[in-house]
Amino acid sequence: MQELKQDLENRVALYALISRLMITEVDEAFLDTIEKDENLLSLFPNYRNWSKRKDFKTQELIEQYYNVDFTNLFLMHLVPYESFYVREDQMIDSGNGNPVIELYDALDFRVELDKARVVSGDHIGVELEFMYMLCNAQLKALEANDKEGICELFQIQKGFLKDHLLEWGSMFLINAKRESRTPLYHDGAELTLEFLLSDYEYVNEKLDTFCQDIQ
Repeated sequence: MQELKQDLENRVALYALISRLMITEVDEAFLDTIEKDENLLSLFPNYRNWSKRKDFKTQELIEQYYNVDFTNLFLMHLVPYESFYVREDQMIDSGNGNPVIELYDALDFRVELDKARVVSGDHIGVELEFMYMLCNAQLKALEANDKEGICELFQIQKGFLKDHLLEWGSMFLINAKRESRTPLYHDGAELTLEFLLSDYEYVNEKLDTFCQDIQ
């Protein structure tokens, strides 16, 4: 169980990181979190070695490079919403008929659209935050020794990754990596895609082993 706890803590940390990166512009506190942790910094190899980090102050990099790149990727040239990718009319669906929002409602996950600066809950940053919430709930279930609860959450995660994040998010992330203008968002898109793929394998493995053992 200690290994599972460590796995869940790592998943919580990574989902928190990538959801924050994609939901709004970065600030000095967020970048400081990455740069003070060598393990996190190693996940952004091109960013770590980017010469401009030595040539400019952090706030200058934010204003002149990162904010521009975020605007390009998430507000102007790409559309980070699931409904855009899955609807035939490519309309962003923020209504109650959106299956993602219905799932959020069923699990009491509330999205503050204004605070997150998104127009619909099927934004990639919000969907990543939803996975963060599910992993966090698993940690609480583990503390309560609720193995059935842990496995139920693994089932929800498997379905959400398969039917939502991996179904459309991979296309967005590939485009974001290609269109990015800074190493931060290039590495971030690559990290997110690789993590989602590996996390899906991890969830399936736990369902086949840990959850099979308690049935």
